[in-house]
Amino acid sequence: MIGAAFCAATAGHAQEEPAPPNDFEALKSCRSIAGDQERLACFDAAVGVVVAAQESGDLRIVDKEAANQTRRRLFGFALPDIGLFGDGKVGDEKQLDLLETTITSAQQIRRNAWVFQTEEGAVWQINGVPSRLRALEPGQRVIFKKAALNSYFVRIEGQAGVKGTRIG
Repeated sequence: MIGAAFCAATAGHAQEEPAPPNDFEALKSCRSIAGDQERLACFDAAVGVVVAAQESGDLRIVDKEAANQTRRRLFGFALPDIGLFGDGKVGDEKQLDLLETTITSAQQIRRNAWVFQTEEGAVWQINGVPSRLRALEPGQRVIFKKAALNSYFVRIEGQAGVKGTRIG
């Protein structure tokens, strides 16, 4: 069974043009047709449209695991809310506000500033690092929690947290 994350490839059209007919909704509506022949004809037509949209790249079908991996790779970027990763329920928001991962590389760029990369490939920078913070090293666990103004509260190996931003 496929976990559902369906999205059109052109998300920018939603605000500027009238919304196009939703082919997936048309497919779902076939279930309410009472007559077997009419229902089958409706399903055949609607499935053909959905399959053609998927084959042309206008429709992507993504399972939950792929959506979760993408969510982790994009964590820390300011993205518009287009409903790609869920419907905004509390469970979805918690996953976007907190990320626990591992540092793969780290470099001190100034006395109190570090740049490091996580296993998802994200590059982060922390400035104003207190001297009591131990040096960053590959393999250390890091937790990011969303803070104000596109910044994040970064806690490394359970040490006191510092503010950081994603830079790549």
